[in-house]
Amino acid sequence: MPAENPTPNHLDCDLLVIGSGAAGLAAAVTAAHQGKKVILVEKEPVFGGATAWSGGWMWVPRNPLARRAGIIEDIEQPRTYLRNELGEHFRPEMVDAFLEAGPEMVAFFEQHTALQFVDGNGIPDMHGDTPGAATGGHQVIAAPYDAREVGELLPRLRKTMRETSFMGMPIMAGADLAAFLGMTRSLKAFAYVTRRFLTHLYHLARHGRAMHLVNGVALVARLAKSANDLGVQLLESAPARRLLIAEGAVRGAVVERDGQEIAIHARAVVLAAGGFPNDPVRRKALFPHDASGHDNLALPPVSCSGDGLRLGESAGGVVADDLRSPVAWAPVSKVPYRNGTFGHFPHIIDRGKPGIIGVLKNGRRFVNEAGGYYDYVDAMNRAVPEGEESCSWLVCDHRFQRRYGLGFARPAPVPLWPHLRNGYLKRGRTLVELAQACGIDPAGLTTTVAEFNHHARQGQDPAFGRGSTPFNRRSGDALHDGPNPCVAPIEQAPFYAVKVQPGCFGTFAGLRTDGQARVLDENARPIPGLYAAGTDMASVLGGYYPSGGINLGPAMTFGYIAGRHAAGTPLDA
Repeated sequence: MPAENPTPNHLDCDLLVIGSGAAGLAAAVTAAHQGKKVILVEKEPVFGGATAWSGGWMWVPRNPLARRAGIIEDIEQPRTYLRNELGEHFRPEMVDAFLEAGPEMVAFFEQHTALQFVDGNGIPDMHGDTPGAATGGHQVIAAPYDAREVGELLPRLRKTMRETSFMGMPIMAGADLAAFLGMTRSLKAFAYVTRRFLTHLYHLARHGRAMHLVNGVALVARLAKSANDLGVQLLESAPARRLLIAEGAVRGAVVERDGQEIAIHARAVVLAAGGFPNDPVRRKALFPHDASGHDNLALPPVSCSGDGLRLGESAGGVVADDLRSPVAWAPVSKVPYRNGTFGHFPHIIDRGKPGIIGVLKNGRRFVNEAGGYYDYVDAMNRAVPEGEESCSWLVCDHRFQRRYGLGFARPAPVPLWPHLRNGYLKRGRTLVELAQACGIDPAGLTTTVAEFNHHARQGQDPAFGRGSTPFNRRSGDALHDGPNPCVAPIEQAPFYAVKVQPGCFGTFAGLRTDGQARVLDENARPIPGLYAAGTDMASVLGGYYPSGGINLGPAMTFGYIAGRHAAGTPLDA
């Protein structure tokens, strides 16, 4: 008797989604809610993509949570901000589609799915001196989620990123993070952290993973739960090999599963496979300071390797090569592990705290360290001559490291010796000794720190204006007893440093689309049946990074737009 084939060699649906991050899941949930039969395929054995390893924040101006809090703004305010930020890269069709559909997207998921949100109304736009910048009301994040709600889907979901968790326990920005950073200064914070940690240990023993889901993993879990409830067929370990094209229209794709090829016939396909942060060929061609294609430290999973872009190009799509930047930069340090592998730590929190500076090999500062993560790397790349290694060092004193931590080297009471032993963290009894350990010019570093300290004692930074914007001050420490929450002298030995390299949250150079997320050909005409969202879509904001959450905000919004249009219920163009 022949062996039973558990999977037919063909499937049929209305919409096929390729990729399981926020954009893909948003498109799948939206179309399924419209009554369409949806199949979602993911090449990895777990769902979630880069979204699961992200902070989970979404930039969505005029969102319902802000409005309910009394933050009412006309669409012209964020449009003005983006027009001034993007300059010649401002594309009215794409920007207006995003700004108009974003609030509706949030309302849809709130009202009809398991995805619920928490506001980030206190988070300012990154560039407070740009006309139209807001001091809050533009951010939302998925509400924390009890993993037991996901049911049997849980083992199929990607866990949180190792480097941004503590023993597998994700920590949410806001009150959660503040408690962890303040646990040595507040009995209340210490008690909170103790309860959280003990509960997490119980969950590890009982379930083998974190069960209190926050940040990107909460977003993925809530979206996956919603997709499953709506009957979306979720297929993991199913990489898409090629698109099915008939009479000039995309009508599905061939995927591989369990060693067999399966033809999935569909009326339309959404590409949301995570861009190309781990595609060395395209990186080498488009990234600055990446001559080998491996010189930058990408934060997304290795599976985000350009599949969606190649599929789109095979159908006549075009990858944008004229953006301000092809990549969403982030400062990243390389974390060595005992088994010889390396992890990547994104420096999002530590740079804005009082008592730290970033310096180049010459020992000189080059940027306002409390500014945006994209801005830090952009300035670093511009300051380092082409052909030289683009890197910098974050330098602090003992008081800073024990209070806030430095990269993957956590604050007190977590011990430092493992990071000193494996070379991740450098230490010196003097600044000269630290400089020698790092390969930094000793005279340059000592002069820089002396200059910085002279002004820092008065809470000033005349060189770069640290602490001068609402975003700067939000990144600082509100409990700091000095006049500037972002500035304090570096003077308590020993001194520490971590090497920082260019890294990224994802890529901007995706397929060109219109405001309905339809992929365009070389003549700017929509390719029938083909959509792109997330980082498979060219940056809606022209390769700029005007605020935190501008990866996931547009990803969710254009996933929603694509799902609506593919289901035959498009939003007004």
